Amino acid sequence: MTRTALAALLIALAAPAAAQEAVQPEKTFAFAPKPAAQGTEFMVAAANPIAVEAGYAVLEKGGTAADALVTVQLILNLVEPQSSGIGGGAFLVYWDAETGRLTTLDGREKAPASATPDYWLGDDGEPVGWWDAVVGGRSVGVPGTLKLLEEAHDRWGKRPWANLVRPAISIADEGFEISPRLAGSIAGAVDRRLGDFAETRAYFFNGDAPKAAGTLLKNPKFAETLRLIAAGGSKPFYEGEIARDIVAAVKTEENAGELTRADLSGYAVVERAPVCAPYRGHDVCGMGPPSSGALTVGQILMLLEHFDMAGLAPGTANHADARHLFAEAGKRAYADRALYMADSDFVRVPTRGLLDRAYMTLRAQGIDRLRAGGKAQAGNPPWREAASRSPDTDPDRPGTSHIVVRDSYGNAASMTTTIETGFGSRVMVRGFLLNNELTDFSRAPERDGRPIANRVEAGKRPRSSMAPTIVMKDGAPVLLIGSPGGSRIINYVAQSVVAILDWGMDPAEALALPHVVNRNGDTDVEEGSDALAAALKALGHTVKLRNLNSGLHAIQIDADGSLTGAADPRREGIAMGK
Repeated sequence: MTRTALAALLIALAAPAAAQEAVQPEKTFAFAPKPAAQGTEFMVAAANPIAVEAGYAVLEKGGTAADALVTVQLILNLVEPQSSGIGGGAFLVYWDAETGRLTTLDGREKAPASATPDYWLGDDGEPVGWWDAVVGGRSVGVPGTLKLLEEAHDRWGKRPWANLVRPAISIADEGFEISPRLAGSIAGAVDRRLGDFAETRAYFFNGDAPKAAGTLLKNPKFAETLRLIAAGGSKPFYEGEIARDIVAAVKTEENAGELTRADLSGYAVVERAPVCAPYRGHDVCGMGPPSSGALTVGQILMLLEHFDMAGLAPGTANHADARHLFAEAGKRAYADRALYMADSDFVRVPTRGLLDRAYMTLRAQGIDRLRAGGKAQAGNPPWREAASRSPDTDPDRPGTSHIVVRDSYGNAASMTTTIETGFGSRVMVRGFLLNNELTDFSRAPERDGRPIANRVEAGKRPRSSMAPTIVMKDGAPVLLIGSPGGSRIINYVAQSVVAILDWGMDPAEALALPHVVNRNGDTDVEEGSDALAAALKALGHTVKLRNLNSGLHAIQIDADGSLTGAADPRREGIAMGK
């Protein structure tokens, strides 16, 4: 794809939602699906065309999926800084075609060694407010993304590391035009304290005005940071001068952080066992704790397997029943998530029990096919820890991105990457934003005298909803998928898997379906889906119409090896393949 074509695509994507909706066939889709990308050799899909084009070039030169991830992520740090970058963390699910092995790597941020369970309690002993926690250095956890990229490259990369970093250096030096999405995000964060810190304000604002779409944005500080990383890998970041500057940056005048040089130098990526759930003859695999993604997606699907979802496809008379069942399954899965799921290095998570078939059957029997129930209670899975706990229902926020890659060697990657809420902590250092991931912990350490599994503890990784997913069939990948969207990620991914496996949709159609989300409370329905909302109300749901701005990316792999890639029409991402 040429840069001219990319520019034309960005202009089209900036069109108002109503203009896109005008071409919808009978409101089947929330937005008109973007054209799917086709290929037989390789494919990449991510959240910005500039990053995708660079990843395509890596693959075309013989790079692996791991190589492409490095280049795509570093460019996303530039062109989509509000969502991800080296100041944040990531989870990676990777299929190594040569060994036939699926690996999951945990690059989640960590709490500093000084952190205690009362980390988010104010002087009055009560949890501080959300934005009071977010803004400033105290919300910053030890970043893991760069270490994860390096680990993936060491294991599976073929291209020289410095070559993979070079495209981002060039863009940082030469500049890029601010996209409509980034411009909208900057403007939307004006009242959310984006300009509180000098370096951040100077980068995203012209005086008091947020920088507009089309503005050429250069980042010489990040270019210099990347030159250090190109030459020295992650060492300058975790042990050298970048680490020194991160520690200094989090000592903000307001809400000062506690990260130390020792916290950074001691960070390690953790390989964890993949969590796989059976569904319609497939294995839906992803990241286990500290992510709740694979477990909760897996529970939703295993509950739905008890119902004839294929007979309730979009366009059928009873399609609202499918959305009703999906919402009821979501209630039960999120109830278990709130009580049981956290960093398994600190809490015994009953992973095996939560996906036990007999347990899932028992939970499915409580779903009324004709009427919505109330809020679900957590179940009693086998192999659970006997300790008494209280649930944590604090939502994680949508400052996230997702990348999927399939290379010419047959390797496949699904990586979700984040700085937590949009623009993270608002603290910028050396040209990149730092995360606010410590607000993904429960701000209350206990409730009713019982500890919360996801409370803050020294060196702990906060629970996440990120759900990078690889669906396997007969021991090989058939679908790579994931999304940003905070705690709604789980719903977005599970719905798309149902659309592809049960309803036979191609990825582009599946990603464009209107969302229905239930996180064990109200049922959220995507704006513009009034008939669907009315049908769910008639079934007893308390419905709220919302802007459910997912950013799904998917690659489907057919039995003959052909590839179909898709990007969510709600955002500016694309898929490219050969």
